[in-house]
Amino acid sequence: MAAAVLLRWAGPGLYSSLWGLPFGAGLRRRLSLGSGRDVEAGGSWLYFPLRDRDALRVHGPDTESFLLGLVTNELPRPVPEGGATSEPAPAPAHYAHFLNVQGRTLYDVILYRLHEHQEEPHFLLEVDSSVSGAVQNHLKLYKIRRKVSISPCPDLSLWAVLPQTAAEASAKPLLEKGGKPLVLTPDPRAACMGWRLIIHKEDLAQEVIPKTQIRHSQDYHKHRYQKGIPEGVRDLPPGVALPLESNLTFMNGVSFTKGCYIGQELTARTQHMGVIRKRLFPIRFSAPLPEEGISAGANVLTEAGKAAGKYRAREGDLGIALLRTERIKGPLHIKTSGGQCVSIIPSVPDWWPTASK
Repeated sequence: MAAAVLLRWAGPGLYSSLWGLPFGAGLRRRLSLGSGRDVEAGGSWLYFPLRDRDALRVHGPDTESFLLGLVTNELPRPVPEGGATSEPAPAPAHYAHFLNVQGRTLYDVILYRLHEHQEEPHFLLEVDSSVSGAVQNHLKLYKIRRKVSISPCPDLSLWAVLPQTAAEASAKPLLEKGGKPLVLTPDPRAACMGWRLIIHKEDLAQEVIPKTQIRHSQDYHKHRYQKGIPEGVRDLPPGVALPLESNLTFMNGVSFTKGCYIGQELTARTQHMGVIRKRLFPIRFSAPLPEEGISAGANVLTEAGKAAGKYRAREGDLGIALLRTERIKGPLHIKTSGGQCVSIIPSVPDWWPTASK
């Protein structure tokens, strides 16, 4: 019933634009950052450095069984290389969460399988850089005697790559000077998130990424907030966030047919019951925020003062909040740290499955 109400409220195409503009125009206007050049005449892609994301390398004979027991999703499958005249297939990626024993999210992760190491499984794990050490400790806690090696990759540089127009979204980004990335693959969470790129930092010095198309990471975060994509511990507080309320199913981040993993019981039971009363929604602030800002986890309230959810994080006037689905149609507000009320406007992402809107 709630899904049908949301679908009627959203309406066809109501949120299919980017910041109120057609997809391509929105990106060009909001992500050009006053460069003074016509980005439409330049390359077709915009490149965003992900300095708040780290890569961990996990490899060894027992790697697959080890990771399968810890993450919510299946692992990327090996992709056989093509014929003699074909290039190797790009490294596939899967999105997943690490959960605690109570079934709450600890860390979000994008898993990449590397194909140059065919003798034993090699994976890269993309994680929030602020908890990179904690993720390594979490892995080592369950490693026990398994033949698995875990190490950080400070020599790698992670990037998000977004198309300037929707028509270009299905094409493959190109690098300068024939650069060969370690990973260049579609973002597994949603098509609106473009591609993921991982290169060696020494390659970056050789200008394999077009300098004229590099943009600030803040605009990447604005884009994903506008699309309702959570990322990192600000959006997914460890031990607090629930995976299905965090739209893990929508982002292709959970398998309900794989073997057991830590935290599976609550996730499977919630899916079986089919009732998810709260979800992460993108929000827009109706006015500039005062200097004191908003505390993470602040209550979102209805006009009558009833609880409607919790604020998570923002970038500029765009953010994300955990909201009760039956209360997103009415006026909502958040109190700043100084006690001032600020109105927010939630929206329903256009990439969500139709039956869930």
